[in-house]
Amino acid sequence: MQNNFNSAPHILVIDDSPEELRGLVALLGRQAWRLSMASDARQGYQRALALKPDLILLDVRMPGMDGFTLCRLLREAPATCRVPVIFLTSAGAVDERLEGLSLGSVDYVLKECNPHEILARIRIHLQLAWRETVAAQSPEDSEPASGDEVMLRAAMRLIAQHLEQMPSLAEIARNVGTHEKRLSSIFREHLGSTVFAYIREARLRRGQELLAESAMDIQDIADQVGFRSACNFTTAFRERVGMTPSHYRQQAQNKGSVP
Repeated sequence: MQNNFNSAPHILVIDDSPEELRGLVALLGRQAWRLSMASDARQGYQRALALKPDLILLDVRMPGMDGFTLCRLLREAPATCRVPVIFLTSAGAVDERLEGLSLGSVDYVLKECNPHEILARIRIHLQLAWRETVAAQSPEDSEPASGDEVMLRAAMRLIAQHLEQMPSLAEIARNVGTHEKRLSSIFREHLGSTVFAYIREARLRRGQELLAESAMDIQDIADQVGFRSACNFTTAFRERVGMTPSHYRQQAQNKGSVP
């Protein structure tokens, strides 16, 4: 993130209805800041990668790619992963607010909020971002990542978050800004695996962690990682690991008790 406070902080506004933000944009224009606009999520993504702004104001409901999908991609791209994102939207349902915050945004503000309050929130997050950037300067910031790699990372994170109730392949693809055929191709090219094989592997890896780290019974673990029954989980686990879940847990606990 290029958060250089020796120059004017750069704000990127991504919204398909800029007329709804006329008062706020006028207020931002009176600050000693640079301001850029994008009228849809895909344009916003390209401008974010190119401009590396200091903060992004992002709408949720936009045609094509929505703001949630864009936020997932921004969080996975090295060039923008540390850029604070504030959702500024009319999408005010509780589940929408929770989803926006769970994706890594720093704030979620409704458009009817007073522009001066929004300005105050922007100032706070610019200051916090500057402190974090100074404390965590890393050469990785400048490492490029292809669009496919960003989508792959976003899909892998989404899968890890939904092991219990996995979205369809079409939903996963849509939520990372692509379509089923391209997402399948990305997984094969970068991981040598189909999406479904990766999901199965992720579920079993998480099952191993829960067996070693918790006292949950096998049925509860099977439910949490998305298997229909303890029997199905046990069969798949034995095929992958070479032992039953109970035997694996026993070995893991014995290793943990060795002084």
